[in-house]
Amino acid sequence: MSLLLNIDTSIQTASVCLAKNDKPIALKVNPSQKDSAAWLHIAIKELMREQDINLQQIESIAVTEGPGSYTGLRVGMATAKGLCYALGKPLICVNTLLTMAIAAIKKEADLLCPMIDARRMEVFMAIYDKELNTVIAPTNIILNNLTFNELLQTKRILFFGNGSNKFQSIMNHPNALFADIEIDAQNMVSLTYKALQERKFADLAYSEPFYCKDFHSPAH
Repeated sequence: MSLLLNIDTSIQTASVCLAKNDKPIALKVNPSQKDSAAWLHIAIKELMREQDINLQQIESIAVTEGPGSYTGLRVGMATAKGLCYALGKPLICVNTLLTMAIAAIKKEADLLCPMIDARRMEVFMAIYDKELNTVIAPTNIILNNLTFNELLQTKRILFFGNGSNKFQSIMNHPNALFADIEIDAQNMVSLTYKALQERKFADLAYSEPFYCKDFHSPAH
């Protein structure tokens, strides 16, 4: 039996999920990502206390590495790495867009396209089939009404995530489907347990967020 702590602060909410093997057993969600730095450590402490589990009992700590909110990614990664270092536990990193696709896996569609808002008409996106094979690898694109036109000729694509609304406003192809899908750290569990079984751990010293494009710090 393996206990895993899953942390997601990459999108518009922040959440932590405790899992036993590949099954979620407890979840905490903060709807406001803006204060996730203050919320996260308290939420983890409360989650452990409520489940009567000591952090030393956790076998591994997992975090969504991105893409997503720059601030959120840094908060999640710093927290996960700090806990791993302090507890002597391995770190697991999973892609945010793949995690989002898992949340939509049961929806009627040929392909899944999670989208994360990257301001203006830009989004972080990827496309996966229903077996979670990568059709288009995670990237950032600027949307227009011809985006994905070739794929849409033969495939029904489900677009979702907080970046999909801007695409819905300009896309009216009958094979373009849209849905609101709840996404949180529970969706990480199958990925992180598989990584634990395969011993696919991230380098604790050198792991950093996957921003998906160049990150520039604000000028001081």
